[in-house]
Amino acid sequence: MCTSCKQHNALLAKRPANVAKKLGLSSKVNLLNSKDILSVLKDRKVILMACNTRIKHVVPGIMRAAAELDAIVGYEMALSEGDVDGGYTGQDPKTYFETIVGYAEALNFTKPFFIHGDHITIKSTAEKDVERGRKLIAAELENGYTSFAIDASFNQIPDNIKITTDLAQPILKAGLGLEVEVGEVGPTGKEATLTTLEEGVSFIEGLIKNNVHPDMLAINNGSKHGNYLEGEKIFIDLERTGEIYNAIKQHGVVIAQHGITGTPLHLIGRFADYGIRKGNVGTQWQNIAHEGLPKELMEEMNKWCKETGKNIKMATKPFKEKIDNIPQSNKDFIANKAYEEAKILIKGFSAEGTATMVAEGLK
Repeated sequence: MCTSCKQHNALLAKRPANVAKKLGLSSKVNLLNSKDILSVLKDRKVILMACNTRIKHVVPGIMRAAAELDAIVGYEMALSEGDVDGGYTGQDPKTYFETIVGYAEALNFTKPFFIHGDHITIKSTAEKDVERGRKLIAAELENGYTSFAIDASFNQIPDNIKITTDLAQPILKAGLGLEVEVGEVGPTGKEATLTTLEEGVSFIEGLIKNNVHPDMLAINNGSKHGNYLEGEKIFIDLERTGEIYNAIKQHGVVIAQHGITGTPLHLIGRFADYGIRKGNVGTQWQNIAHEGLPKELMEEMNKWCKETGKNIKMATKPFKEKIDNIPQSNKDFIANKAYEEAKILIKGFSAEGTATMVAEGLK
C-alpha cells in the first residue's frame, strides 16, 4: 500500500464520533476535528484557510486546490448564513454537511478537512438569543460539524464569558474544536474598537477558570467582514495581534483571523508570524460565484436587491434553486476561478503540505 494511502486510512480512525456516526464505516471522507488538526499545527507558522462557501459551486475548485497543494482547508457557515432555518444562504446544517461531503465523495477527495460552525452569534443575554445558539450547536453536532465558533462578543466580557461557558458544554463533551471571540469584528475596522491586550487575556483566563479551554480566539484587530469599498483603507494591527497571542499561547490558544477578503497578499503572508493559525475567507468566494453566474440571473438578483433595499448576499436564499441549477459551463467557470484563487491563498497562508503534517502528527 502506498504511503499516502496508509496515511489516509490511519486518519479515518481519527474521525470524531459524530462524524463516524453520520458517515458510516464505508465512507473514505477524511472529516477531522479542528482540535486534533491544531494540536499538530498550532506551533507552526501556517494558517488554515476556512471558507464560507455561501454558493456551492466554488467548493470543487477549493477541494481541487487543496488536493494539489496537500493542504487542509475548512468549510464553514455562520449562524446568519446557515441557521437551523437555512439563514440567508438557504443551507441549514444538514444541507451544508451533505453539500460538502457530497463533493468530497464525488471528487474522491481524500485530504483531511474540517466543517466549522462560524459565528454562532449571541447578541444579548436574553434567553431567546442564547437558546437560538444552543439549538444551532445541537443541530451542527448532529450533522457532523467538527469545529465551532461561539461569538458572544457583542456582550460585556463577564456576560461573554458566561454565555460562552454555557454554550460550550456540549462541544467540550464531544471533544471538538472551539473558537471564541472577544471584541466584535468590524464592520468598520476603526482603531477605537480594537480588542485590547487586557481584554484578550481577561476573557481567556475567565473561560479557563470555568474549565473552558478554547483552541482559537477571534479578536477585532482592524479587519472587516465583506468587501472593502473603493479607496477604503485596510488597517490590521498585527503588532497588537501578536501581543495578545504571546499572552495566551501558554494556554494553547491561537488566533483566528476574520475578514480576509480584499486583504493584500503581502500582508496575509505576515499573519502566521503573529500567531494567526486560521483565516476566514467568505465574501471572496461569493464574488467569484457572482462573476460566473449567468448574466440574466445576476440582473434578476440585482433588481431584487434594488427593490428590497437588501445586500446582494441576501439574494442567495430566494434565488438558491436557480443558482444551484445554472448551466454546467457556468459551474465549471466558477470552480476553475475558485481553484486558482484557492491556490493563491493556500500558498499565501503557507499552508502547502499541512495535510501530510497532520497525517504524520496524528499517528
